[in-house]
Amino acid sequence: MSETTDLPQVAPAAPDFSGWTCPAPLRDQERIVMGHGGGGALSAELVEHVFAPAFGGRVLSSLADSAAVELGGARLAFSTDSFVVRPLFFPGGSIGDLAVNGTVNDLAMSGARAAYLSCGFILEEGVEMAVVARVAEALGAAARTAGVEVATGDTKVVEAGRGDGIYLNTSGIGLIPQGVDIRPQRATPGDVVLVSGPIGEHGVAVLSVREGLEFGVGVKSDCAALGSLVEAMLAVTPDIHVLRDPTRGGLASALGEIAAAASVGVALRERDIPVPPEVANACAILGLDPMYVANEGKLVAFVPPAHAEAVLAAMRAHPLGAGAAAIGECVKAHPGMVTVRTALGGTRVVDLPIGEQLPRIC
Repeated sequence: MSETTDLPQVAPAAPDFSGWTCPAPLRDQERIVMGHGGGGALSAELVEHVFAPAFGGRVLSSLADSAAVELGGARLAFSTDSFVVRPLFFPGGSIGDLAVNGTVNDLAMSGARAAYLSCGFILEEGVEMAVVARVAEALGAAARTAGVEVATGDTKVVEAGRGDGIYLNTSGIGLIPQGVDIRPQRATPGDVVLVSGPIGEHGVAVLSVREGLEFGVGVKSDCAALGSLVEAMLAVTPDIHVLRDPTRGGLASALGEIAAAASVGVALRERDIPVPPEVANACAILGLDPMYVANEGKLVAFVPPAHAEAVLAAMRAHPLGAGAAAIGECVKAHPGMVTVRTALGGTRVVDLPIGEQLPRIC
């Protein structure tokens, strides 16, 4: 047996964290970080702890894509959105197209057909007039395609270096048909989860032309107005429980918000989620998950099982829903949580992102 010797205990040197960086913003922030605009958990906390208490109000508490309000005996959907995409033009669209389609789609997610939009231009001193005209023309063309009128607007100019060329804000109103009650809180166990087509195209299209991230992938944005697709779905049945367009934060954020709002679980099948090969390859190169990549011309629907097949057929018969698929179900288990059954037979949790994978994509 060997003898032991008492040696003086030396405390380990404290690690030096001064040069470390965190890849994701921390939750306890004294200042705004980019993740607060990403549509994930940081965005939700900003709304919950800052904006909602300051504004109050019953209508705001639903936190849907658009607000359903009663006015003069009519039931209206009302929504507003701001657009700061970089670059201003990308394969398949521009900031002008986004400004129209984004607001039209927010109204459509309440079942409403958009009628009128407002438009605010925030211009940076020095931006070329030809660029402003090109954006305005794209916005006007998108409005005509969507069947909506730009009824009022505003223009502001900020000093050079205080903007990024052009920012846009659009607000919109539309009528909600009688008998339609579409909101996140109506998600019900047994509902079939439908998606209107392949995911991730918009985010990858924007990244494909962004400085330093050109990887030669021929993907176009799916930017489109979904009002006519929603009308085709409602023609099958007005009893669609939930609609959501998975923009910032992608499909994962949209489903996570619905699960939390209705206190239900969502169970997905990975093999049924349509991801184009080009998107999958680009995400693999960049280390991204297609579930979190933004879309601007897709929707997610929660439909009662009795109507799911007919609604899916109507979606597939529409040009904007040709690639529609049933990707999962709403379940009683794991309320507030989204899970996905992988191709290998395992199950993983699809978390709500804290910040954002892709800044400035809308």
